[in-house]
Amino acid sequence: MERNYIEEKVFEKIDYSNNSLEKGEYELCEFINCNFSGSNLSDISFSECEFRNCNFTTAKLIKTAFRDIRFKDCKLSGLHFENCDVFLFTVDFENCILDMSSFYKTKLKKTKFRNCSIREADFSEADLSNSVFDNCDLQKTLFENTILEKADFRSAYNYSIDPAVNRVKKAKFSRAGILGLLDKYDIEVE
Repeated sequence: MERNYIEEKVFEKIDYSNNSLEKGEYELCEFINCNFSGSNLSDISFSECEFRNCNFTTAKLIKTAFRDIRFKDCKLSGLHFENCDVFLFTVDFENCILDMSSFYKTKLKKTKFRNCSIREADFSEADLSNSVFDNCDLQKTLFENTILEKADFRSAYNYSIDPAVNRVKKAKFSRAGILGLLDKYDIEVE
């Protein structure tokens, strides 16, 4: 079966929640104000694409390829990124809502999360080395057996990271953020 190849196309204000995006390979495309909520994006390949102000809530991502993708002002709640195609998986998030999304065992080296809500997400066994969480809310987000080496949490907040069960060598934290590393001890610092 021949796959569709779509290059340098702009998709604007399209609702894919009832009629899914056509399967194929999308390269250097822009998706603006599109609704992918609940849609099936399985087996679709995106390369060097940008998504702006799109809603992906509970979309299916089985073997979806995200290669050098930028998400800006998008709602990505309840997504299972661990089901994506791992080959060259690279994403960047700015002003996004990633609440209740799962990145279980996902390789996210050097990923940038800027001004994002990442509440109740799961980064268990993920590789976040050299990643940046710039002004991100990480309330109730799970970090367990996660590689956080050289990750930058200096402006992140509401996180709880146990250094005993995560690799945090050379990770960066602010003085105020140190409390997020001591949560399991249930101590009060004044």
